[in-house]
Amino acid sequence: MTTQQREGSLEAPTRHPLDWLSDDFYNEETLNKELERVYDICHGCRRCVNLCNAFPTLFDLVDESSTMEVDGVDKKDYVKVVDECYLCDLCYMTKCPYVPPHEWGVDFPHLMLRAKAIKFRKGQSKLRDRIITSTDRVGKLASLPVVVTVVNKANKSKSLRSILSKIMGIHPDAHLPEYHRPNWRQRHKRPDTMTDKAGEPQKAAGKLAIFATCYANYNAPQLGEDLLTVLHHNNIKTRLTPDEVCCGMPKLELGDLEAVARAKEYNIPILAKLVDDGWDLSGIVPSCVLMFKQELPLMYPDDADVKKVAGAFYDPFEYLMLRHKEGTLKTDFKNALGKVSYHAACHQRVQNIGQKTRQALELVPGTTVEVLERCSGHDGTYAVKNESHAAAVKICRPITRKIQQSAPDHYGSDCPIAGTHIEDVLSGEKTAEHPIHLLRIAYGI
Repeated sequence: MTTQQREGSLEAPTRHPLDWLSDDFYNEETLNKELERVYDICHGCRRCVNLCNAFPTLFDLVDESSTMEVDGVDKKDYVKVVDECYLCDLCYMTKCPYVPPHEWGVDFPHLMLRAKAIKFRKGQSKLRDRIITSTDRVGKLASLPVVVTVVNKANKSKSLRSILSKIMGIHPDAHLPEYHRPNWRQRHKRPDTMTDKAGEPQKAAGKLAIFATCYANYNAPQLGEDLLTVLHHNNIKTRLTPDEVCCGMPKLELGDLEAVARAKEYNIPILAKLVDDGWDLSGIVPSCVLMFKQELPLMYPDDADVKKVAGAFYDPFEYLMLRHKEGTLKTDFKNALGKVSYHAACHQRVQNIGQKTRQALELVPGTTVEVLERCSGHDGTYAVKNESHAAAVKICRPITRKIQQSAPDHYGSDCPIAGTHIEDVLSGEKTAEHPIHLLRIAYGI
C-alpha cells in the first residue's frame, strides 16, 4: 500500500519552536543537508520568485550549474541565498504550500536564520552589519548634544556619504534617518497618566503601555506623538514602558541570537510586570511588535513571562479596531482623507490580524483605501547596504508604480522605514505619511 503525497497544503501554517539552544542547530554539515533539501523543493516550485532577491539568486545558481539542479550548486554558494533573505516571512505566510503541517515541513525564513546564526558565530559577519543593527546604542550616541547636529549634517552631505560608502559599505543614495534631541522618551519622562486640556484626569476606556522602539524614540518622535494623540482622543490611558532596550529584531536578522537573548532578559521582566498591573502593550513599528508576538515565543516556548507578554501585545490599529468592536472608538472625524494608497507592512501582515489599518482608515467618511500588499524591500538595513541597495529599489518598484498610477491624496505604510524607502524610490514626489498620522488628520487634532 502506497502513501499518497500531497502536492500542497490547504491548512493554516504551523510554526514550530526554534531549537536555537541545541548543538545541532550550529552544525554546519546538517545545515547544508537541510539547505540542499529545502533549496531542491524551492527549485521545483518557484512560486516565491517575485517576493525578494533570495529566490532569484537561488534559481540563477541552479540554472547556471552543470546539472541545472541543486546538486550542481557549490555549497559555498549557499550563503549567497542566505545573504539576500531579510526574514520578512512572506514566503512562509503567503506563498509556500509546503510549510508545516505539510510533511515536507519547509520553514525557509527560520532555515535562513539558522544559517545566519552559524555565520555570525563563525565571526563572518561584517563590522558594518554589527554596527547598524545596534540601533539602540547608535541612537543614544547619535542623539547626544552636538553629535546629533554633526550626524544629521553628515548624513545629508554627498561628499561624506561617498566616504561612508567606501569605508562602511553604506550606499550613498540610501536614506539614513534623522536623529532627534530630545528623543521621544526624554519628552515623556513620566507619561503614565492621561489628562484633558483642562488638566483633569479622563476616564480611560483602556490601559495601553507603549514600547517606544528605537526608531520612534530616536528617529521619529513625532510618530510617537501622533500615536499618543490618537489614543488620548479615544480616552485610552497610556504610558511609555518604564525602560527598554532594542526589541532584538535587528540582531535576529543578523543571526546574533545571544544579543537577542540579552535584550529579552532586559525587556521581558519590565513588560511582564506591566501586564500583571493590567496594562496592554503596543508599539508603533510592526517588526518590534512581531518580535514580542512571534519570534521570542518561538525562541522561548516554555517561558511563561514571554507567553504573557506575547498575549498582551497588539498592533496599534488592531487595538483601535478592538475598541471599535466594543463601541468605544470615537468616529468624530472632521476631515476626509480622499484616496489613500496604503502599503501593508510585511511584519504586520504576518501577525495574522487582518487588514486593521485599512478598516480603521475606511471609518473616515470620504476616504477610499487602496491596499498594496508587496514587500518594500527595505528591511531596516538591506536597503542601506552597497551590495543590496539596487535590489531593494527594484523590489520596491511595483509599489511605486501603483502609487504613481493611482495618484492618491495620501500614501504611506505601517512600517515607517518602508514608508521613507518608498518615498525615496518615488524621488520625493510626495511625502509618505504613517497611517496613525492620517488618522490624526482625520480627527482634526
